[in-house]
Amino acid sequence: MIKPNYFIIPIVVFLTSTLGGFITSKGMDWYKGLNLPEITPPGYVISIAWTIIFILTAISCLIYYNKAFRNARFVFVITLFLINAGLNILWSYLFFNLHLVGAAILEMIILEATVLLLIYLVRPTSKLASALLYPYAAWVVFATYLAYQTLLLNT
Repeated sequence: MIKPNYFIIPIVVFLTSTLGGFITSKGMDWYKGLNLPEITPPGYVISIAWTIIFILTAISCLIYYNKAFRNARFVFVITLFLINAGLNILWSYLFFNLHLVGAAILEMIILEATVLLLIYLVRPTSKLASALLYPYAAWVVFATYLAYQTLLLNT
């Protein structure tokens, strides 16, 4: 029998990705008019990176969900995964919809903190689940740098 978490976790990740992508696509005309740092990857590279990150995050969450003891820490970690998903969507909204690049950068710092906290909290249960989040943490640092450079280039 397949457990409901094998459907629910991927659906939450898919909805996060889809909603974030929808918000991002609505702001592409504005984005294309910005002065961007020279090291900004092409859109297809960014899409591939996020797709990989979302897949790895879903796997990490599934591993953790299936291995962790059901206690207060478990509830906190699963809640943190959900908060992280919400912050991911919020970043797209702040940056691409509201064009609040500075606020988006501050939000990205909080997003990064949640990724690092997840890496730390998941590790005792599964080193693999923790390691699957490393690319996410690295990408958010890179994306924060790009956003900061974009802010500087457009002010």
